[in-house]
Amino acid sequence: MSRILVVEDHVDLAFGLRNNLEIEGYEVELAHDGREGLQLATEQAFDLVILDLMMPALDGFRVLKAIRERGDRTPILILTARGQEEDKVRGLRLGADDYVTKPFGVLELLARIEALLRRAQPAPPAGPSVRFGNVVVDPGARTVQCGGVDTPLAPKEFDLLWALVEANGAAVSRDRLMERVWGYGADVLSRTVDTHIAELRRKLEPGGAAPVNILTVRKVGYRLARG
Repeated sequence: MSRILVVEDHVDLAFGLRNNLEIEGYEVELAHDGREGLQLATEQAFDLVILDLMMPALDGFRVLKAIRERGDRTPILILTARGQEEDKVRGLRLGADDYVTKPFGVLELLARIEALLRRAQPAPPAGPSVRFGNVVVDPGARTVQCGGVDTPLAPKEFDLLWALVEANGAAVSRDRLMERVWGYGADVLSRTVDTHIAELRRKLEPGGAAPVNILTVRKVGYRLARG
C-alpha cells in the first residue's frame, strides 16, 4: 500500500482528496498547512506528496524547496491555480515532478499519481556517456555537463532528456514523451512536456539564443540536434 501525504489548507478539498485516494487503496496522511506538511514529510516516509502551493504562513514553494534541499527525492505533485503559469514553472524548477491545475478531475489526478508511483525508481540506463552539441550526458550517474560545467537537472528533466537521447536525433511526439517519461496515455492532455522542455532549454541552450540542442519539430514534438 503506497503512502501519500496531502498538504492542502482547504479543508473540504483535503478531505475529498483523502476519501478518493483511500477508495483507490492508498494510505493517506493530511496536513492543513505548510509547517505541518513539512514536519510530516521530515519525520515520516511517504511514496508521494501532493502539495498545494498557495497556503498561508509557509507556502508550498518553501515546503518544496526544504524537502528537496534535504536530498529527499520523493515524487511531489503540486496543485496550482488556473492561469498561474509562473507558479507551475517555479514549482518545477524547485524540484516538483508534475502538477495539476485546479479545478481538476479525479480521474486525471489518479492517472498522474499512478504514473509517478510507477516511475518513482526507474532503473538507470546503461551505457557510455553521450554527447550532443556542447552537452555530455552520463546515463549511469544521471549527470549532465553543458560547456564543461556540471548542470543539475530535476529527475523528470533528466528522464525527458534521456528519452530524446535514445531517439538518436529522430523526432519524438509529445504523446510518446508523456507515455515514456510520465507513464500517461494519449488521453491525458497536458502541457507538462512543453514546460519541462522550456526548463531543459533554459539550462542547456546558449543564453538568449534560438535553440540549437533541443529542437522543435512542428506539429510533432521535439528532437535533439546530434553531433
